[in-house]
Amino acid sequence: MGYLVSIVLVTIIGGLLFGYDTAVVSGAEQALDMFFASSKGFVYTSLLHGFTVSSALIGCVIGGAVSGFVSGHLGRKKSLLIAGILFLCSAIGSSYPESGLLPYGEPSAALLAAFNFYRILGGVGVGLASAVCPMYISEISPKDIRGTLVSCNQFAIIFGMLLVYFVNYIIRVNLGDTAEAIRAAMVEIGWRKMFFSETIPAAALCILVLFIPETPRYQVLSGNCESALKTLVRINGKEEGASVLEEIKASVHEKRESLLTYGAGVIAIGALLSFFQQAIGINVVLYYAPRIFETLGSSSDASMVQTVVMGVVNIIFTLVAIFTVDRFGRKPLLIVGSIGMMTGMVALAVFSFMDAIGIGALVFIIIYTASFMMSWGPVCWVLISEIFPNTIRSQAVAVAVAVQWVSNFLVSATFPSLSSWSVGGTYLIYAAMSLLSMIFVYRFVPETKGKSLEDMSSLWKRR
Repeated sequence: MGYLVSIVLVTIIGGLLFGYDTAVVSGAEQALDMFFASSKGFVYTSLLHGFTVSSALIGCVIGGAVSGFVSGHLGRKKSLLIAGILFLCSAIGSSYPESGLLPYGEPSAALLAAFNFYRILGGVGVGLASAVCPMYISEISPKDIRGTLVSCNQFAIIFGMLLVYFVNYIIRVNLGDTAEAIRAAMVEIGWRKMFFSETIPAAALCILVLFIPETPRYQVLSGNCESALKTLVRINGKEEGASVLEEIKASVHEKRESLLTYGAGVIAIGALLSFFQQAIGINVVLYYAPRIFETLGSSSDASMVQTVVMGVVNIIFTLVAIFTVDRFGRKPLLIVGSIGMMTGMVALAVFSFMDAIGIGALVFIIIYTASFMMSWGPVCWVLISEIFPNTIRSQAVAVAVAVQWVSNFLVSATFPSLSSWSVGGTYLIYAAMSLLSMIFVYRFVPETKGKSLEDMSSLWKRR
């Protein structure tokens, strides 16, 4: 167990970087807005700002789309190393997009393009890690605790977000003694420090991933059964390890099965799980948290504190999922979460239409995010990592993750424009998506609690 936990702890650094990289922009986005808006060479529109805030998601789509090829040909371990290198390059480049080639501190279209290039580069790392981390943990974990261990990756994602909220807050309050001084320093240097802070966990992943094994299932697919057995025995014990190896061998006898071998239904269900996880609007709340809290009547500094508080709530309710996903199953948690998210978004829409912004709105934001964190946040990743048969897992996960990041990009990039049209109407759209997600899970998603990864082949053949 100690060996298994140490492997999982290294792997979930990729999840931590996933959360860190995607949420770091929440503390920097207003400073970036002011920095590029001060340019005299081009007009920095709200559409451009929406693209800049969410540009990393383009890379996430790319990383998710190529994750099947990379993890299938290079292995899960090497894929994690590549993701770590991309995170490191992005952190350095995003904090210093001039790269010695452009004038320092002079906002221009070229500098904006360079900044977005480095953010997209980091996004490729996120997309790769988002597919490979849960896949790695799923393939190396015993079936009775697989859901719990894969959920730990979501815990790491949320912890990464909480960590960067806290780091952003510390950076901000140490930039000056007055609000005006802090604002000026944020535009000049603060946002750079926020992005550079990612170099520490990125370097840690690059180093530590060298010491973990390849997953047994990939080793069997590659014909290296002896190494697979060693890893399985060390994790499961001699007798159980040998038994699991035989199950893996039996399920991968047809190594070259096509993506649609088990029908389009399994691919569609994985893709729709990914779509709904983003269409409910969670990343709007995560990326634009400080700005949303300011619209609720908070000061700039108070909004950062409230964002940290929200991060703590997210951690607590992710733990709820970790301790219940293998006890109650995947479907019940998803359905309860959809109901909670729909309730939160409908209430926020009502508050917005009535212009009655206050503590009540804050409560329902917390209800919404808590519902997501105990359900769709971790459980969606659990299902995506385990629902596909061994022989098509890397390809199918790549499709599902690519769909997830396309949905994430569309939702995040359209939020500024939609909120300009109607904040309440935007919240109602997310509420409707929460309702549809509940219906989808109830009707179409199979329960996978207690099933081995090798059981998935027979499950989909029966369906």
